Amino acid sequence: YCSRKLSSKVEGAPTTMMNADMDAVEAENQVELEEKTRLINQVLELQHTLEDLSARVDAVKEENLKLKSENQVLGQYIENLMSASSVFQTTDTKSKRK
Repeated sequence: YCSRKLSSKVEGAPTTMMNADMDAVEAENQVELEEKTRLINQVLELQHTLEDLSARVDAVKEENLKLKSENQVLGQYIENLMSASSVFQTTDTKSKRK
């Protein structure tokens, strides 16, 4: 009877250790899964940020082209006004002195 009782305790010990090992592995897997989930969420957030920044860059480029075009028109307009005005006409100082 004593040997049977001792034998069952010895047989139960590896099972307990296996369960503890399995719990440790399961806990480690859970930590890895949580870390992967966190990293995936971070990557998705960064992708959305990149998309937003890319859209903003495109909008700024478009606005820049529009402003360049408007500046060219204004520059030409000012140039035409200056050439039509006598105040901005070039004078030949040599011919006036003679």
